[in-house]
Amino acid sequence: MVQDIYSGSILSKKCDSLAGSATIPGDKSISHRAIMFGALAIGETTIGGLLEGEDVFCTAAAMRAMGAKIENRGKGLWRVNGVGIGGLHEPDQVLDMGNSGTSTRLLMGLVGGHNLSATFTGDASLVKRPMRRVMKPLEMMGAKFLGRSNGRLPLTVQGAKDALAIEYRLPVASAQVKSAIMLSGLNAAGRTTIIEDHLTRDHSENMLRHFGAKVDVEEIGDNSRAISLCGYQELSGREVIVPRDPSSAAFAMVAALINEGSEISLPRIGINKTRIGLYTTLQEMGADIEFINKRVEGGEQVADIHVKAGEVLQGIDVPEDRVPSMIDEFPILAVAAACADGTTKMRGLKELRVKESDRLLMMANGLKACGVSLEMGEDYLIIHGNGKAPVGGARIETALDHRIAMSFLVLGSVSDGEVEIDDGSPIKTSFPNFIELMNGLGCKITGELGVNDNE
Repeated sequence: MVQDIYSGSILSKKCDSLAGSATIPGDKSISHRAIMFGALAIGETTIGGLLEGEDVFCTAAAMRAMGAKIENRGKGLWRVNGVGIGGLHEPDQVLDMGNSGTSTRLLMGLVGGHNLSATFTGDASLVKRPMRRVMKPLEMMGAKFLGRSNGRLPLTVQGAKDALAIEYRLPVASAQVKSAIMLSGLNAAGRTTIIEDHLTRDHSENMLRHFGAKVDVEEIGDNSRAISLCGYQELSGREVIVPRDPSSAAFAMVAALINEGSEISLPRIGINKTRIGLYTTLQEMGADIEFINKRVEGGEQVADIHVKAGEVLQGIDVPEDRVPSMIDEFPILAVAAACADGTTKMRGLKELRVKESDRLLMMANGLKACGVSLEMGEDYLIIHGNGKAPVGGARIETALDHRIAMSFLVLGSVSDGEVEIDDGSPIKTSFPNFIELMNGLGCKITGELGVNDNE
């Protein structure tokens, strides 16, 4: 009987240097959008390199339930035959979104712009996450909602009979809210405009253009942008090659940087400027990170990344305006900071409290348990590194958060004592071969009862 290595607790032990090349899974954000836009297009869309994780499977299942034909051809190759904008039909069953907040929020926008109703639910983590920030602009466009307090799941969306185009200024930097409005605006009469005062991920804008839509972006003022599109544009099926995920690559990257003598290569990583705040921050800390063979594929910038451990990383103050470009990477940055020499200050982190878990609290608690000196406030984390590996020797509660789980397994690769996480199952939502890939580079990660990826 083969045991699922991700089921139950997982142990990470101190390892030697990391070496080799690793194929990181496809970008999760782009994978979600490729499925959705392919389902809204006329004709066939082929998708290569799709992330085959549980979150993306939930997106595919939801789009199938609303009429799109989606076929998994194997090895990351998928085919989508869309229904066209306005062509979705009402799903017969409740849409179970698992752990995926991205899927839920974007699909709320998609349903909100169509005259149909759909009910969303999710796992124990997702049903706790607030959706109100998405609901507010969609209500302005004509959608109605029935759910628990603060818009928590289970939640029923009644789409607008005739969706209205709006102009909306984002109160917080959120690519999910922006994308939900754009998806609703595709089936609205008139011009929908979203104003953002801080640059957020622009994958939706890039992919809409790739599918043939006209999206206008205008710089207004020093930092603000207005993103506009007209409704009823026709999307055409396209070939999409999904870049490899920079957020997932961050775990191997940091593991290499904190383990002396390491040198690894990570091919075809997405380097969209809205996603590489962590890479910039690590370079400012003294990391040896080289971007090779930069090119554009399917509207997205990619590069082959070479990472080499050098001098001990140095603590820095992370600029607050960089937060949106690395919001998912603060857990693994905290691991790098715990191994750095000096103090690393991270501010403007309030958004971390409404992710898959309260990531600010979970990282602080776990790092303290591993012997790291730190200070935590409502929206900041200050880590005092001494240039040495943390003590480790702790069992970490992950609150069903995949990024918390993977971050502490990376910490265990350098800690003096073993680091154990309580549950590895959420890792498969975004990085289904994480343990196998990390062990292939030289880590020593084992499942419950010592089971490893080769057994």
